Amino acid sequence: MKADKLLSSLCYFSVFFAPFLFPIIMYFLASGDVKHHAGKSLWTHFVPYLSCFIGLGTGILLADTGNQTIRLIIMCIFIAIGVYYIILNFVRGISVLIKN
Repeated sequence: MKADKLLSSLCYFSVFFAPFLFPIIMYFLASGDVKHHAGKSLWTHFVPYLSCFIGLGTGILLADTGNQTIRLIIMCIFIAIGVYYIILNFVRGISVLIKN
């Protein structure tokens, strides 16, 4: 297995252990495909955290309103977006590993 594939894959898998640190380091130190995948993974690491913070923040802001159903729906939508991007990182990491 080539080191480039492994480093590119680790950029996506780092959402579980070093979400921003590893892709940033790889973006500045690597070149070629690794740099490309590090940049892509950095953005897909940013979206789940941003969406979870927005969802929870919206839930907190709407806590005093009388309609708790809308609050729950908004929170669930943003959390689902975050989970989707975490799964997307996992799938992209695997696809980089098995790609020829």
